[in-house]
Amino acid sequence: MSAIITLTTDFGYDDAYVAAVKGAILSINPEANIIDVSHSIEPQNILQAAFILNAAYRYFPKQTVHMAIVDPGVDSEREGIILKTPSALFVAPDNGILSYVVNDLFPVETPSTQYGSDLNEIILKTGLEAVTITDPRFWRHPVNPTFHGRDIFAPVAAGLSLDISIYEFGGKINSLHVLPIPKLSFDPEGNLVGQVLHIDRFGNLITNIRSADLPGKDVMIEAAGHCIQGISSYYAQNKGVMAIVGSTGYLEISLRNGSACDFLGMVVGDEIRVSSAV
Repeated sequence: MSAIITLTTDFGYDDAYVAAVKGAILSINPEANIIDVSHSIEPQNILQAAFILNAAYRYFPKQTVHMAIVDPGVDSEREGIILKTPSALFVAPDNGILSYVVNDLFPVETPSTQYGSDLNEIILKTGLEAVTITDPRFWRHPVNPTFHGRDIFAPVAAGLSLDISIYEFGGKINSLHVLPIPKLSFDPEGNLVGQVLHIDRFGNLITNIRSADLPGKDVMIEAAGHCIQGISSYYAQNKGVMAIVGSTGYLEISLRNGSACDFLGMVVGDEIRVSSAV
């Protein structure tokens, strides 16, 4: 079975960037099986990429190499890293793009209930290994200062797909940086308060509330002043705006045959409230 490398970027499809990255990988490992997770991340939107990567990677075979590049700090002091988890390898800039991956494996203790852009350094727990990407032997030369995705990260991902040890690429590190992921909270009335984490291409508002967080299916959900009674089982079950636990395992606000995002005028970071209907 050929090695699998996934790609998550904000490169889009209008230019040659994605093809150049794939070419750099295939030049080193022609047998690599390259899978596109998404190249439609909003430019420089690190948290969007972090969410989508986390939603996808767990469905791939163990030891898949996941390359994630949304890198507004390219050629700055930010480091490139390899993160090894019990099931996967990640090649990425150390700019928070692995925040959801790390948080789901080992929840990060941060008090934040809001989105933020300030990076927090965390110590890696047992089960996670990481190195910096510092050995130029594995890079494509000359390295263009604006395209580390092609000249550094792609060759490293290809090397990992050939079973080169992560410790060949650079020195071991015991920490990495994550962005704040909003935590659930409760308002003075005891209602559960969550936030919109992601808006998919259908306009579904995906929140940070998991099914296990809900006080049951008999709930009232308030979103942008709109009240939703109960949890639907599938998108075609009801007309109008509904709440459903989607394929990601998170509570979503959806609109049948329409965009809940447009209808409610909500954006990432907006709050929703959940209360028991009884």
